[in-house]
Amino acid sequence: MSGTPETIEAAFTGSRGDFSLEVAFEAPMRGITALFGPSGSGKTTILRCLAGLDRMAGRLSVGQEVWQDDDAGLFRRTHQRSIGYVFQEASLFPHLSARKNLTYGMRHERPSTEALTFDEIVSLLDVGHLLDRDPSTLSGGERQRIAVGRALLSQPRLLLMDEPLSALDRQTKDELLPYFEMLHRQLTLPILYVSHDIAEVSQLADRMVVLADGRKIAEGSLVDILERLDLQPATGRFEAGVVLIARVLSQDKAFNLTRLDHHGQTFSIPAVDLQIGEEVRLRVRARDVALSTESPTGMSIRNVFAGTIVELREEPGTAFAETLVDIGGGRLRARITREAASDLSLKIGRPVFALVKSISFDRRSLGQKAV
Repeated sequence: MSGTPETIEAAFTGSRGDFSLEVAFEAPMRGITALFGPSGSGKTTILRCLAGLDRMAGRLSVGQEVWQDDDAGLFRRTHQRSIGYVFQEASLFPHLSARKNLTYGMRHERPSTEALTFDEIVSLLDVGHLLDRDPSTLSGGERQRIAVGRALLSQPRLLLMDEPLSALDRQTKDELLPYFEMLHRQLTLPILYVSHDIAEVSQLADRMVVLADGRKIAEGSLVDILERLDLQPATGRFEAGVVLIARVLSQDKAFNLTRLDHHGQTFSIPAVDLQIGEEVRLRVRARDVALSTESPTGMSIRNVFAGTIVELREEPGTAFAETLVDIGGGRLRARITREAASDLSLKIGRPVFALVKSISFDRRSLGQKAV
């Protein structure tokens, strides 16, 4: 690997007890790259190697800066790496106010032209009303927003986030995700985001590195990875699905619905507060998609898309099969029974209609458009 201004290039090999790691991957110098996989797959170990907290043989370049090169005898220690680190737990200093926790890691030299100021970060994370409070009086979500702000105020070249939502309940996660989406839109620095939650990754990430047992299974754009049927069970079955980029077409106030356009086909979803013309990513789960070989009539399902089967995979020893349907400009996954696939004589190249209930979409189905 030879570092380029636009790329993070990492390769690590080593062992810790019974666990061994052997991975190499790339990430762009902007946007969110998710390190995704089950517990024990090596996600946090990789993040600690990136931070210099753990050392394994390998090489790491961030843009044109080389942070580790064992062949050249080079290893920058953690304090020599321009990183921000957000842990699963907020890990705030209990004896300092929220304000002092934020300013603890601030660099005192003149900030770069791209760095956000203290006031900008306070506004972005909506923590102005929390500044004079002690960490013990803050909720889990509030503590995590302070932790993110503290990491950003160190003016890092690289932000590392280790399952920052995993210790929170669903309601708090839903409250925090819009702030993370806003950071994604506002910041130009790269973020390496560790998670085992496919819904969370689908909402935030631009790229994915899929891990299992200390090895990389796949890497690529979020859209491409989620469309790959061969990556099950690594990417999950129950929550498996795809992400489509859609544009807000209209707001139907009479029926409280939002209409989204995806390459000429319209999705109807429960109303969300979006502007006409705004582009969003829409997550469609495979278990929410049904298939028909004829154009359906007289039914309550509002979202019906003409398409063609481009991939069909049966799961031997189970009742299930997975299909990938091209609907023009995008693809939908449908998880059906093997019996249904047989009765409908489904095969690659067969025209079908994909059906998706409007009520299957909620706020967690939407995210900002990928960069």
